[in-house]
Amino acid sequence: MADFEPGSLPDLLPLYYRRVFPFGLYGRWLRYGDVSKNYFQRREFSFTLRDDIYVRYQSFNTPLELEKEIQKMCPYKIDIGAVYSHKPIQHNMVHLGAFQAQEKELVFDIDMTDYDDVRRCCSSAEICPKCWTLMSIAIRIIDRALVEDFGIKHRLWVYSGRRGVHCWVCDESVRKWSSSLRSAAVEYLSLVKGGEETIKKVTLPDNIHPFISESLNVVKRYFREYALVEQDILGSKESYEKVLALVPENILSRTYGACQRVLHILLEFTKKHDSVKRWELLTKAMERHSNTLKKMAHTESEIMLQYCFPRLDMNVSKGINHLLKSPFSVHPKTGRISVPIDLKKLDEFDPFAVPTISRLCHELDTVSNDEGDAKENDGEPENSRRSRDYKKTSLAPYVKVFEQFLEEMEKSHKKERLKASDMQLDF
Repeated sequence: MADFEPGSLPDLLPLYYRRVFPFGLYGRWLRYGDVSKNYFQRREFSFTLRDDIYVRYQSFNTPLELEKEIQKMCPYKIDIGAVYSHKPIQHNMVHLGAFQAQEKELVFDIDMTDYDDVRRCCSSAEICPKCWTLMSIAIRIIDRALVEDFGIKHRLWVYSGRRGVHCWVCDESVRKWSSSLRSAAVEYLSLVKGGEETIKKVTLPDNIHPFISESLNVVKRYFREYALVEQDILGSKESYEKVLALVPENILSRTYGACQRVLHILLEFTKKHDSVKRWELLTKAMERHSNTLKKMAHTESEIMLQYCFPRLDMNVSKGINHLLKSPFSVHPKTGRISVPIDLKKLDEFDPFAVPTISRLCHELDTVSNDEGDAKENDGEPENSRRSRDYKKTSLAPYVKVFEQFLEEMEKSHKKERLKASDMQLDF
């Protein structure tokens, strides 16, 4: 089957939205068990249509109404926004200042382009298996902190469809967080500071916070294979000079005679022929100085973190009214579906194996032909047929991850409601 062609999207989207998109589960998610009056009705949806026509402040009375509108409009992209004080569709009819974003999932957006200064294999929107490891490291670090440091239970990690990942934190208490609380959370989870002109972007304090220690444990598991073997960060003169720029000169130089200082490390580097051996040489030099020069005690860790630590987009996370691409959207450039990621199989996740819309439509055609134009579906309700349709495609395992996420969240909500009910009875 031919690869996805962006020009084919208008022909493929109607079939995808009609027979594959898991609207039933989608509605279950965003209703949150009808947690408050008109909750779903006050949620903003945004559609990006053909020719980059952008339609904001869409809202719907029911998930079925949303489904019908999506099938009618066939948006190239679906974004999810906040739950507002009023129905977003009526935002122009509300008094100025009264229309306010009240709550939304805490979201994180990690984009591979933010790592361009530390990856050698790709740049810009390009990704490959070598640099995708950065996303695995980021998910492990952030997810551990969300669960163990913040006490968060319900997280949905989603592949963006091209070059990054998104996280939706769905705990009820977190959905109500203010912008300042969201900013504080991102600040807590951030270590890499500074723009393109900043050379040293990670500086650790004397006393290492447990979050940093835990993050380093994750990075160390991946660093040798990812940074030294696959990225070969010390392999060329250009690349190892970037690393050495992060090391204090006292470590790099040795004094000969009265005042002649020579970059001893560079002389030794020429005798080693791969990044692994050069890193061993460098770390031994750093260890020799760490006891005598306090500012050098964390140099090795700072380098590892600068090359591997997650880079979060503060603006995406702090704004309650910020839009984020919906799970199961189609990426218009790659055709790949924005699918949930199974954290139990995180290191096995392959962005290049994610189904494209063209592949899914081809699979549906094959199923229909094999079943004699899908005669078995005669007389079945539309929802039942579509449920079985996506289960017959390569999207099925990703939908299963989403379904398991919903089941866990609904089970937790039920438990909390029973607990609240028992407390009232006791009173």
